[in-house]
Amino acid sequence: MPSLADELKDGHSPSILVVDDDERFRSRLARALKDRGLQVREAADGEEALALAREDSPEYALVDLRMPGASGLSVVRELHEIDPGTRIVVLTGYGSIATALESVRLGAVHYLTKPADVNEILAAFHRDREAPSVDLDGEPEAPSLARVEWEHIQRVLQDVEGNISEAARRLGIHRRSLQRKLAKYPVRS
Repeated sequence: MPSLADELKDGHSPSILVVDDDERFRSRLARALKDRGLQVREAADGEEALALAREDSPEYALVDLRMPGASGLSVVRELHEIDPGTRIVVLTGYGSIATALESVRLGAVHYLTKPADVNEILAAFHRDREAPSVDLDGEPEAPSLARVEWEHIQRVLQDVEGNISEAARRLGIHRRSLQRKLAKYPVRS
């Protein structure tokens, strides 16, 4: 199977289903993917995504892990059952080894943590074909403290539906301090 980049160079316009409950993020990502030549369909939750996939199975799917209703993992499993040829990438603000392994076991080809840019997302659809970039026999590399902090902040923000003041209160820091942290991207593990 050719890579997504090769398909776009050949003039093929592959279909992609973007499943994320964050409307702003989803629409921005959809626009960026359309600008790169993909046919994009959007779904705000798992139920809508599965209905769209049953109508016309996408070649690619980008699925958020945490959404209202069905979890991203169950959406991955059902998308894979609908069409095992659909290449699925899970995107989440809550990265963990357990959910990464589970998503791949259920049919995803890769797992990315937010924030991820469009180029990283497109590359992830074919990363399963590359040689592993880490020594699988050695000790697993622990994420940096900055990465762990970023993931914790993202979890708290998700729990309070993006309310900065409430998130700052729950984290025990000043609202402006939280805003400064959010303005920076996390350091990669």
